[in-house]
Amino acid sequence: MAVPPTTYGFVVNLSRLHRLSLLDARSGLVRVEAGARWGDVAAALAPHGLALSSGDTGDVGVGGLATTGGIGLLSRLHGLTVDHVRAAVLVLADGSHVRTDAVHDPDLFWAVRGAGANLGVVTAFEFQAQRVGEVTVAVTVHDAADTAAFLARWGAAVEAAPREVTSFVTLVAGPGGRAVAQAMTVFAGTDPAAARAALAPLLLAGPVSHNQASVAPYHRLLPAGHEPQRAQQPQAVSRSGLVDHITGAAAEGIATLLEAAGMVQLRSVGAAVNDTPSTAMAYSHRTQNFALMAATVPAGCATLDSRWIQLRPHLNGLYLSFETRTPDGGSCRTPFPAPYWTVSSRSRRTTTPATCSTTTSPCHRYRSCTHRADIRRHEQSAIGS
Repeated sequence: MAVPPTTYGFVVNLSRLHRLSLLDARSGLVRVEAGARWGDVAAALAPHGLALSSGDTGDVGVGGLATTGGIGLLSRLHGLTVDHVRAAVLVLADGSHVRTDAVHDPDLFWAVRGAGANLGVVTAFEFQAQRVGEVTVAVTVHDAADTAAFLARWGAAVEAAPREVTSFVTLVAGPGGRAVAQAMTVFAGTDPAAARAALAPLLLAGPVSHNQASVAPYHRLLPAGHEPQRAQQPQAVSRSGLVDHITGAAAEGIATLLEAAGMVQLRSVGAAVNDTPSTAMAYSHRTQNFALMAATVPAGCATLDSRWIQLRPHLNGLYLSFETRTPDGGSCRTPFPAPYWTVSSRSRRTTTPATCSTTTSPCHRYRSCTHRADIRRHEQSAIGS
């Protein structure tokens, strides 16, 4: 176990905990250790006709994503990664090793799905994988010079699309500062006519300079390259928000971010994500249709923040993994709505070791608020950084 020094906590390297076991091929129940990478998980499940929607990058570790949310390329059809967690194994602050599920320590199980970085070191999960075969993936490049209009059209098309469609769009400033958008859109199926009908409305979001669609096994969309992993915080600043609908005013506000950020990305959620009741687990953002992230270098932080403040009226919560600062100057109530505080307070009264400090221990069970750097270091711990 590597424990490199940090300013606010420590990193637990779980990269040797990377095994996957198929517990029940018929139901799709699998056990995955927290140090595995999602690309390897996808490749291991593929021969069984199974998959878990789990982000868009194969080198991301299981642990950080599966305790925070997991917005993947099949989210609108299958929901978030946390929606398919059936059990978790943790080492708590007092050194105890526990397995939690809906029956055993249900408060802990409730909280680990969305706030797991605050609870202890998760070493393994049990997931209910879904039946997934080949998918149709389209990569489309748009001229997004009229950025607000492009975003409003893209957002409306996504919300109107069938659940089989999940789309991520990334905007950058191209030559001469002209906005360029690249959309990666997945249709969970291979029927050509159905795919064309589902994907065609998204092409109308803006002028298309390139479009390529192909059929591929799901696991090919997120290969694990096993490149060395390093925390990006010293190089990048990112802001995160969740958006119910991309209204005209919201689109205008997001468009202004591109003037201050090196990259702006929107990921579609909604549909199956919002089928789960908001009180079912600690991740309780179940009305929003989009996750927004903007990133820049540290020198651009002040400018980005000034634009972000103007956008706040159009945001409804945030997705914790894409935020590099402590939310709202120290409050954790933006990523964790009201039910979290009731459960966490009850659990602290009954299970927290007296010797474990709320402000200094990165393994404090159900601590209600933590420094952002501690959370980010936990998210990096499962990818062998």
